[in-house]
Amino acid sequence: MQRTRSTIAPLAEPSTPGQQRTLAGLARYFMRLGSFGFGGPIALVGYMQRDLVEARSWFTEAEYRQGLALAQTMPGPLAAQLAMWFGFLEAGVLGAAAVAVPFVAPACVLVTVVAVFYAKYQGLPVVHEIFLGVGPAVLAIIAIAAYKLARSTNKSDPLLWIIAAIVCAVTAAANKEIFWLILVAGALGVIHYGGGLPKWRRRERVAGFSPGGVLATVKGFAWTSSGASLGTMGLFFIKASAFTFGSGLAIVPFLHQGLVHEHHWLTERQFVDAVAIGLISPGPVVIMATFAGYLVAGVAGALVATVAVFLPVYFFVIIPGRTLRRHSEHPRLAGFIRGATAAAAGAIAGAAIVIGEEVITSAGSVIVSLVALAALLQRRVKVPEPAIVAAAALVGVAVLR
Repeated sequence: MQRTRSTIAPLAEPSTPGQQRTLAGLARYFMRLGSFGFGGPIALVGYMQRDLVEARSWFTEAEYRQGLALAQTMPGPLAAQLAMWFGFLEAGVLGAAAVAVPFVAPACVLVTVVAVFYAKYQGLPVVHEIFLGVGPAVLAIIAIAAYKLARSTNKSDPLLWIIAAIVCAVTAAANKEIFWLILVAGALGVIHYGGGLPKWRRRERVAGFSPGGVLATVKGFAWTSSGASLGTMGLFFIKASAFTFGSGLAIVPFLHQGLVHEHHWLTERQFVDAVAIGLISPGPVVIMATFAGYLVAGVAGALVATVAVFLPVYFFVIIPGRTLRRHSEHPRLAGFIRGATAAAAGAIAGAAIVIGEEVITSAGSVIVSLVALAALLQRRVKVPEPAIVAAAALVGVAVLR
């Protein structure tokens, strides 16, 4: 991971190296990070290293590496898990919760407010014009996320590249993510990297999660909806978080399948807009679940979706965290993660192809997508993803309308 100390302004007031770490101080720091931390998961974990390890010396480099390894190993959003890990080290179960709430709450409130206006005015020309530009830019961001995830995970391993390519092709052809392919890829990783077929002894069994479904769309401000139960909706987002390996954008194909193709609760355009809102907003990218939750069930849906998408992350830190870290080098566990993450990268790439069919509608949209892709790939100047999306929105209003 590249350090960004010289290029990124501090997100919190500097403290003297000897200042003692407290839970209240951690909560204040993560509230500020959740309010002003743009740039996606990699940028957020970079801020944490610079501010909490290097500038404040609140945690050691070893503690940071341990938390980062845990966050990369477990399913769920990377930055949120690392934030909860720091809180867990400070005050256990209470500490993880005390950090999670202020980290997520600012973006949750902001995205809910945006969703209220979006649901009320999405038929207005200006909203359509904004997302004419945003859609192609989001497509480029998703594509580059799949490339970076595949490159970091697969490296030069031909089997992992084959897994990613197959899952990408199947996702694009089926027009949806086939979730069981990720489990099959993980099982293949267990066999290939873990020394053959496992002998299932009692101590090797791992508990799983059960699936669920979701609701219908509402327009304008609403506290709730009259569709399916909020519990059913919550189970859907719990499953999405619990079975998603990789960065925050790895959840995109899973939500795309459930919200758009499987149940038709969001249109393709609404889903792309939800991804865009997640990228533009500060804090974790998966805050897009809040936006989607509001569209399907009003304010109650936004709250349920937010809690549900972060709940598995919380338990993956406070329950198996320390134990799994002691066994993180176990070949079977490492093999499953390698296979599942390769499949997740392929699913993201396949989702980009599916979304591309919806957002690439003109020569102008092609140009916006290519320019955004070039900006992400060039190495001279780091261009933040929110800046790319904001610029694309201006192009949509000024040029593509």
